[in-house]
Amino acid sequence: MPETIRIDKDARGVATLWLARSDKHNALSRQMMDELTEAAGQLGADPAVRAVVLAAEGASFCAGGDLGWMRQQMQADEATRREGARALAGMLSALNGLPKPLIARVHGNAFGGGVGMMAVSDIALVASTAKFGLTEVRLGLIPATIGPYVVARMGEPAARRVFFSARIFGADEAVNLNLAARTVTPDALDEAVEAEIAPFLLAAPSAVAAAKAQCRALGPRIDAALIEDSIDRLLAVWQGHEAPEGIAAFFDKRKPSWQA
Repeated sequence: MPETIRIDKDARGVATLWLARSDKHNALSRQMMDELTEAAGQLGADPAVRAVVLAAEGASFCAGGDLGWMRQQMQADEATRREGARALAGMLSALNGLPKPLIARVHGNAFGGGVGMMAVSDIALVASTAKFGLTEVRLGLIPATIGPYVVARMGEPAARRVFFSARIFGADEAVNLNLAARTVTPDALDEAVEAEIAPFLLAAPSAVAAAKAQCRALGPRIDAALIEDSIDRLLAVWQGHEAPEGIAAFFDKRKPSWQA
C-alpha cells in the first residue's frame, strides 16, 4: 500500500491522486516519487479511469523536493546520485505521459517540484490565495529535471521571468505565465475542477488519449536525450559547492554564504 499518496476513484471513472505527506508540505521524497510513478502507470493502464485529478492534502500543494533526500544524494556515490536523479525525472515523465486528462487542483503553495507537477498536468487550476516559485537557486540548486516541462509550458520568454530568480509570485501571474489555466477562490476550486472534468466524460476515451499524444508530439519535444541532459545538470549542481552550502544553511537556519 502506498504511504505518501492515496487514490480515490468514483463511479464516473474520475480518479483523484492525492499527495499525502501533509506534515512535510508534500515535499517530494524518494518514496513519494516512486509511488507517484507507479500510480501513473496503474491509472494510465486502467480502462475504467477517464480522467485524473492531482490534488494534495494539508496546507500546501507541494513544497518541492525533500531537502533531506537531496542532502543524502549529494553525499552518495555517483551511481546512487544518478539513480536518484533518474527517479525524479522518471516520475515527471510518467505523469507527463499519462494517457488520460490530468487536472491539477492546486489549493495551496507550490514551489520547485510542485511547479513541475503543475507543468506536466494538462490543466492546472489554482486557488487565488496560492503562491508559487522556482526557488531552487536560493539553495544553490537549479530547476533541472522539471526544467523541460516548465519551459515547454511557459515558453522561454515567460520562463526567464521566474526560472532563475526564485521570485515568489501569485495566482494571477501564474495564469499570465501560462502555468495555470485559471484562478478561482479557494471555495470555488472543486466546482472549477468539475467543470473541467465534465467535457472529458462526453468524449471517447481512446480518442482523448490519442489526441493528447498527438498534442505532445506537436509541442516542444521532450525526449530521452533532453531528460538525460536534465539529469546531468542536476548531478552537476549536486556535485558543486553551492548546493551543499545552501542546503546546510537551510537546516542550520542561517543565511548561505552568498547572502549578505
